[in-house]
Amino acid sequence: MRIFLTHVPNMLENYYGPRALAEMRKLGEVRLNETGKVLDATALAAAASGCEVIVSDRQTPGPAEFFPLAPDCCAFLRVAVDIRNIDVDAASREGVLVTRATRCFIPSVSEMAIGMMIDLARGITDATISYRKGQEADPRMGRQLRGATLGIMGYGAIGRYLAPLGVSLGMKVLVTDPYAKVEEPSLHHVSLETLLAESDFVICLVIANEQTENLMNAANFARMKKSAYFLNLSRGNLVDEAALLRALEKKQIAGPAMDVGCAFDQKPSLSLASRADVIATPHTAGLTPDAIEHQVFDTVRQVAELVAGRVPPGAVNAARAIRLTRLGINDLT
Repeated sequence: MRIFLTHVPNMLENYYGPRALAEMRKLGEVRLNETGKVLDATALAAAASGCEVIVSDRQTPGPAEFFPLAPDCCAFLRVAVDIRNIDVDAASREGVLVTRATRCFIPSVSEMAIGMMIDLARGITDATISYRKGQEADPRMGRQLRGATLGIMGYGAIGRYLAPLGVSLGMKVLVTDPYAKVEEPSLHHVSLETLLAESDFVICLVIANEQTENLMNAANFARMKKSAYFLNLSRGNLVDEAALLRALEKKQIAGPAMDVGCAFDQKPSLSLASRADVIATPHTAGLTPDAIEHQVFDTVRQVAELVAGRVPPGAVNAARAIRLTRLGINDLT
């Protein structure tokens, strides 16, 4: 089997790694993206010509125009849970299987959230920057997490992991999610409006879709306490960045921390990240060896299943993936 990995060199090193690459090479002929560039539809089709399987990093889209240009491709495997930039309907029309990886980054992202809260509350980054400039850092009054109120927007896998951590730190934990049932007696299930009005730390972990686009808008930032902090560790398009910028300029909130934004690869936008009152990281909350290897080995196992003549776990359109018959896979259930 011929397999093409879309990762540019730094993504290959950080988000795939030598162990998984070595295991993948045991399954077939592996071809790497040697252009140094993220490939668009035409370039990807040319680079992956002759390959039955494409293993795609999160930066590389699978748009509708790609699939008719790749007659050899039987499976498009994404090394991530998020497949929003893959046109699954277009892939299905061409009979191409699309898969996704399983969630692996829950502890990693939750730990980043705790770290960001402490940084915001204690001014660690500000003091560090001053000292690195050779300047004395001004002492400032900090805030402890114990006794503060943590508001978690979205009670999915990360929210369910993070909430008891907040409780163990002595925080009052509010949760808002209209689609989830919160049964833990130590948590308080409230409306979004109540959560924003009462929380000292608001952490956005909402699923990104059309309904949640710009969920954190001017009206919702205005509902927050002026002393409250906002953290986004989900997706950039959940936040109206212009509204957040205005909220900072008007000092409507104490400050934000963000691991995501509306720049390339879901990184924070420079217009916000460059501000002195913002804590920002370049979409790295899930970048730990434990989290990354979990997902990349998902794709290794998926290719192993294809080699064995079976539909792999993580398939999202198996019933329409008729090109799999070329690999000897006739049961598409």
